[in-house]
Amino acid sequence: MSEEVRLMKGNEALAHAAIRYGCDGYFGYPITPQSEVLETLESEMPWETTGMVVLQAESEVASINMVYAGAAAGKCVFTSSSSPGISLMQEGISFIAGCQLPALIINVMRGGPGLGTIQPSQADYFQATKGGGHGDYHLIVLAPSSVQEMCDFVGLGWDLAFKYRTPAMILADGIVGQMMEKVVLPPQRPRRTDEEVRKQCPWAVTGKKNRERNVITSLELDSAEMEILNEKFQETYREIEKNEVRYEAYNIDNCDYLLVAFGSIARICKKAIELAAEQGIKVGLIRPITLWPFPYEAVAAAASNVKGVLVVELNAGQMIEDVRQAINDKAMPIRHYGRLGGIVLTPDEILDSLKNNFLNPEA
Repeated sequence: MSEEVRLMKGNEALAHAAIRYGCDGYFGYPITPQSEVLETLESEMPWETTGMVVLQAESEVASINMVYAGAAAGKCVFTSSSSPGISLMQEGISFIAGCQLPALIINVMRGGPGLGTIQPSQADYFQATKGGGHGDYHLIVLAPSSVQEMCDFVGLGWDLAFKYRTPAMILADGIVGQMMEKVVLPPQRPRRTDEEVRKQCPWAVTGKKNRERNVITSLELDSAEMEILNEKFQETYREIEKNEVRYEAYNIDNCDYLLVAFGSIARICKKAIELAAEQGIKVGLIRPITLWPFPYEAVAAAASNVKGVLVVELNAGQMIEDVRQAINDKAMPIRHYGRLGGIVLTPDEILDSLKNNFLNPEA
C-alpha cells in the first residue's frame, strides 16, 4: 500500500497506522471509547496481507501479558484500551518496563473514577506520567490532538520504544479517538524478518543460535544488583528527558496570558485564543506533546513575560502540578480550568475563566 488520504476516526487511523508500520501483533479487549481499534484491525484482516496477528484476549490482564511475551521476543506488538482497562494492565506494564522491553500501549481516556462514563476525559494524566504501576519507572507518553497525530504517533511511539528499550504510551482522550478528520496514511512497511529481529534486538529471546542464552526477567534478589539495574533505568530516563521533549508553541510571541493544554483540549484553546484576540486580549498556548518527558523549560520560557497562566484540562487539575514545577507560582499566578464527568468545555468557557481569573478576578 502506498501513501493514502482517507477520512476516518482517530481510533481507525491508529489501527491502519499500526498495520502500515509493519506491526507483528495486537492483543486487546474491547471497551468504549476505543473499541474501533480492535474492530478496524479485525475488519482489515492484516493476517492475510502482512501476517500480523490480531487477537481479542479474554481480558485486559491477558492482553498486556501477551504484549509482554511478544515484546520479549523482539516483536513489534501493542495493545489498546480505555481508562479502567489500563488500570487492570498496570502490573504488566511495570513488568515490561522492569524487563526493558519496547512495547506500545494505547489509552483512549474516558471519565472516571471506577467505571465512570464512556464520555471523554483527561483524568489519567497522573496514572500515565507518574507511573501507574509499582517501582521507579516511566513511560514515554505522547498526547495526540488530531486524527493525523493518532496516526503519526504510532510510528513515533514504536521508534522511541525500540530506541530506548522502554514501553511507550499514546494517551488520547475520547474526543480525538472518536472524531473524524482527513488523515494521510503512510505507505506500507514490510514486517521485519526473524533475522532482522535477531540483529536489531540481540537481547530478545528469539531462539539460541551461536550466542549465550538471553534471559528476560524483572526479578533480582540481590539488592546491590537491583540498585545497579535501577540506576541504569534512571540513566535511560535522563537521556530521554534530554533528547525527546516535544511540544507545540502557538501565538506565544508578545502574549499577555498563557494557556497550557494537551490533546484535543489544546485545539479548543486555540479557538478561545481567536475569541480573545477579537476582544484585544493577547493569549498564547503551549501544548505538551510529550507529557513525559514534560516540556518544563518550554513552559517556563513561554511564561517568563506573561501576567498569568491558565492550565486547561478535562479533569480536576493534574497537569497543573507539572506546570507549577516549571514555573515559580509565587511570582506568577497559575490557575486551572476544567470540566468533569465527560463534559467537554467550550472556547467561551475558557475565555470566561481567563477573564475571571486575571482580568476581573473580583467578578
